[in-house]
Parts: sequence; C-alpha cells; structure tokens
Amino acid sequence: MTTDTVRWGVIGTGGIAATFSEDLARTDSGRVTAVGSRTKKDADRFAERFGIATRHASYEALVHDADVDVVYVATPHPLHHANALLALRAGKPVLVEKPFTMDAREARELVEAARARGLFLMEAMWTRFLPHIAEIRRLLGEGALGDIVSVTADHGQWFAEDAAFRLFAPELGGGALLDLGIYPVSFASMVLGTPERIVAMAEPAFTGVDAQTSMLFGYPGGAHAILTCTLQARSPTRASIVGTLARIEIDGDFYAPSSFSVVGRDGGARHVDIAHDGRGLRHQADEVARCLRAGLTESPLMPLDESVSIMETMDAVRSQTARG
Repeated sequence: MTTDTVRWGVIGTGGIAATFSEDLARTDSGRVTAVGSRTKKDADRFAERFGIATRHASYEALVHDADVDVVYVATPHPLHHANALLALRAGKPVLVEKPFTMDAREARELVEAARARGLFLMEAMWTRFLPHIAEIRRLLGEGALGDIVSVTADHGQWFAEDAAFRLFAPELGGGALLDLGIYPVSFASMVLGTPERIVAMAEPAFTGVDAQTSMLFGYPGGAHAILTCTLQARSPTRASIVGTLARIEIDGDFYAPSSFSVVGRDGGARHVDIAHDGRGLRHQADEVARCLRAGLTESPLMPLDESVSIMETMDAVRSQTARG
C-alpha cells in the first residue's frame, strides 16, 4: 500500500460488485479506483455508475494496475479460483467472494499460492464482520451461553424458474447450497468448528442443480447443527445458538445487519439492536484494510484454514446429495 486509503480494484460488474462498491462509499478505509471486465462496454458502464476513474477491458489489465492495492473478485463461483490466482500471481492481495471456491481442492490451491507469496487472502463472508455478529462472538467468548448444544440456521429465497439465471445454471455454479447454504454452513463453522459427522439430503431443480438442501452436522462433545437452504421459497432466514445457560435468537435476515435476543433458561429475554448504516459489506472492506496496514496475510475473523474446512464440508454435503 502506498496511500492511507486502500485502493480497490474490482473484478466483475454484477450485482455483488455493485453492492460492495455502494457500501465501500460509506467508509473511509478504502475506495474503488479501478474495475475490470471482459468487455470495455461493461467496464465503462460500471465505472460510470460508481464514479470509478480507471476501467480495464480485461482481468489481466486490472490485476497489473500499479494503482490498485487489493483486488476484489466478484465473478460467478466457477471463476473465483482462476481470477484470484491471476491476482495473486500478479502480486496483489485478494478478497474473494463467497463461496471461496467451487471445492476444497481449489481452496487449498489458493491458500498455498497466497502463503507462498506472503500475500493477504480472505473469503468475502461479509456476515463475519457485521456488528451484531461481533457482539455474539463476544458473548460466546465470555461463555454467556454455557456449553453449546445446537445451532440452527436457514436461508431460503424464491427465484422464478429461469434456466439462464445463475442460481439455476450448472455452468455458473448454481444451486441452493453454494449460493445460499454457504451462509448457514459458515455460521455453524464460526460457532462450532468443523463437524465430524455429516448427514445431508437434497432435491433437484428443473436444471439439475439442488433446489433445496438440508444438513445435520455432529460435533465432538455432542453438539448438533441443523441447517437448511432453498431456492423455492422465502424462509424466515433466522438463526439460533442454544446453550446450557441461555440461547441467542437472531432475527431475519441473520446473515445481514440484524438484531438478536439473549434468552435465559427462565425465559427472560434481553433484546440487542445495533444501529447500522448500509447493506453490511463495508465491514469486510474495513477488515481487509486493517489487516493490510498491520501486515497480516489473513484475517483472524475469517482464517484461511477455516475457509478450506468449510469447502471440505460443502464437498461432503454434495457427495451425499449427488444424483446419477
């Protein structure tokens, strides 16, 4: 970094890239200074929308831009590995949209490439950095809930059936698990770690991707996680952490800026509502900036080994639910 403000280069011009750029404008830690697309038309359109001075008609030009401090990979899931590797090989720190990669093998390759070069790398699981999650992690660290017995989380959205839409398209990494299920799986990982037992079932959409997946994870010590995701309906999108002393109930949408209640064994509840501005993606950008300034090559809140572990869990789920 050559300036106090982190200069972001964005690979991709889709919805999540737009949300990130909008949210980044709400913080002083960084700004988008360049965008790269596969066509100049798309790069120009995105740049005009967000007032970005530099636009590149290729990802290669973006990652070699000397005025870019860190690259944000916001392309479809199947491109994360190649795009992140491109940036790492160009010597750039990288923030990669979730899911980190398509599978654990790709995840391990990215981590090895970043560590071999001493470069920062992080999965853009923005939920980890939200204010209500920070407070929940503090309560967990204090042992306020006692021993954790179970975690529940669901993520269901309704999408019109369209074979060209990315969530239904196999070639774009479609399916409920990779796009929506990553949130409950990552949430359970944050609370309970890596499961030792996994039971899963899924139902296919009309294109063959999973339309709905349900998971039951078992952990050393006996805790369970019950997780669901679906493309077919809008679910409550709530989450809970149940302990022997108390439980936490997170209001929907649990993965976005939200509020929660701490409920004791006697039923008494304390509601925690944290004021928030924006969609929530700016907090992960602040964390990247903090890590870069501190000379860290990964975030302690979203460690690389955990991102790999999460992809291993996702692989195990898909191995149980694969058809044909």
